[in-house]
Amino acid sequence: MLVACGIILASKVFEKIILVRLKALSKKTKTHVDDILIDAIHEMGNIFYIVLGLYIGSRFLVVDASIAKSIHIIFVVVATYQIVRALQIVIRFALEQYASKNDNPASSESMIHLGMLFVRIGLWSIAFLFVLSNLGIDITALVASLGIGSLAIALALQNILSDMFSSFSIYADKPFEIGDYIVIGTDSGTVKKIGLKTTRITSLQGEELVVSNKELTTVRVQNYKKMQRRRVAFTFGVVYQTSKKQLEAIPTIVETIVSSVDHLEFDRCHFHEFGDSALLFDVVYFVDTREYSTYIDTRETFNLALFETFEKQSISFAYPTQTVFVQK
Repeated sequence: MLVACGIILASKVFEKIILVRLKALSKKTKTHVDDILIDAIHEMGNIFYIVLGLYIGSRFLVVDASIAKSIHIIFVVVATYQIVRALQIVIRFALEQYASKNDNPASSESMIHLGMLFVRIGLWSIAFLFVLSNLGIDITALVASLGIGSLAIALALQNILSDMFSSFSIYADKPFEIGDYIVIGTDSGTVKKIGLKTTRITSLQGEELVVSNKELTTVRVQNYKKMQRRRVAFTFGVVYQTSKKQLEAIPTIVETIVSSVDHLEFDRCHFHEFGDSALLFDVVYFVDTREYSTYIDTRETFNLALFETFEKQSISFAYPTQTVFVQK
């Protein structure tokens, strides 16, 4: 009994004096690892220290076998419970450190939540089997039956599990994050939520698209958020009645207009083809923004300026026409 009281007293001294001082010292260090380890140790409360004292004290006494076994079982259960809680704190810290590299807080929190779900399932399953083993139960048959049962459940829930693992793959690989504008086939929109089974996307029209995570990891996804600038390539035509001097001036006109519009960067403009009813020019320029609204505004500004300039210089845009020459 004296041994048990001594251990309990020593544990309280360790918790109230030594651990408090260690925690104060850890605040002065640059790393957070020592803070987490101290928090994990501090998580072991009074019940653990009492049970630890009773367990060690009982080893020095001659007690009834049933009482000794009960104390042993209580110690195993409490110790396992406290160790699992401490491991959860440490693993959560590791996940938070990994997620801190992500610039999107909402996506990081979702990744931590998903990761901790798998961690809890794994830790508590192992803890449950460990306790049963210490109770004298042969867990070999149980593990085998659980394996067969898990296989049957996995086959029944393979679509759900596939989506869940795809969700984890999305968090780890980061092909897109919450807030990114993506295109999936004929659908597009802004990612609003990445869940365990589905990802929710808000389209430009306002409706919500719900897409399974498995589909998102098996199809080609275009992520416009990663784009630093947009390339605009198009062709326009002028009528065949346009003079050679006007044709030679068109590339310079286009370059001047592009250079005068904010966010635009000129690449090239060439007279490249004699069309059926037009002389065709090929134009390429860049928009130095990923914002769709800015992209549309700058294109409109360029188009209006080009139309106005051509109008002033009597250059006519071509449209499908057919000229019939009658010889008398």
